[in-house]
Amino acid sequence: MNNTTNDMTSNTTSTTGSGLLAGKVAFVTGAGRGIGAAAARLFAGEGARVLLAARTEGQLKAVAEEVRAGGGSAEYVVCDLADPVSVRAAVERCVEVYGRLDVAFNNGATGQSPGPMDQLSGTDFDHVYAVNVKGPWLAMAAQVAAMRATSGRGAIVNTSSVGALMANPQLPAYGAAKRALNSLTASAAATYGPEGIRVNAVAPGTTLTEMLLEWDERSPGTIEQLNSRTPLGRAADPREIAEAAAWLLSDRASYVTGTVLAVDGGMLA
Repeated sequence: MNNTTNDMTSNTTSTTGSGLLAGKVAFVTGAGRGIGAAAARLFAGEGARVLLAARTEGQLKAVAEEVRAGGGSAEYVVCDLADPVSVRAAVERCVEVYGRLDVAFNNGATGQSPGPMDQLSGTDFDHVYAVNVKGPWLAMAAQVAAMRATSGRGAIVNTSSVGALMANPQLPAYGAAKRALNSLTASAAATYGPEGIRVNAVAPGTTLTEMLLEWDERSPGTIEQLNSRTPLGRAADPREIAEAAAWLLSDRASYVTGTVLAVDGGMLA
């Protein structure tokens, strides 16, 4: 695992203020693009000091620099969610840099080639599960340990999908993995609630991420078809998903745990 640290003297965010996450240290996976990058910008804007994690250093560096340019505090670490050592080291790096961990957004994920389940290779199936189920499991275990040792309480949000809440014939392994993540989320909420650690998930609907745009490029009309099934009639901007995650991580959601919050424009209504 590679990591990078920058001079902390010029980018420390005040722990006072009225932001939704003011005074908190936030760890975000998948932070190089899409929902994760939007969350990094939003969380910092809401007063958090953020540690960004993803596989691609160039993307992480760009997002961190953007956050700092806006007056926020951001550091980053290169992390592969399929590598247990890398995941644990990334969480440990957050504590090393900021001295604590208050909230975590486990957003990093990998997709699959769209198509029926019999056309997906065993290797690809295993990779989907390694990143989308085992990765968050490893991350939550490390995050709980860090919260216990530093802040003494905290909140975690995992990124699920509306595809985990219904049949998903074009993305069957992805949908199944996200449904497994919902179960892990509920189990973690029940296990760690007595310690003051809340665990929830957001389930985005059609969201204009790179993953979706790549799918639409391979199968033109995909976004249009999904929008036709959405009462609001459009796809979400990644920031709209990040807004829901920020609320769940904040003290304003202090009595919310074990829930999977659909942020889907009404697709499941």
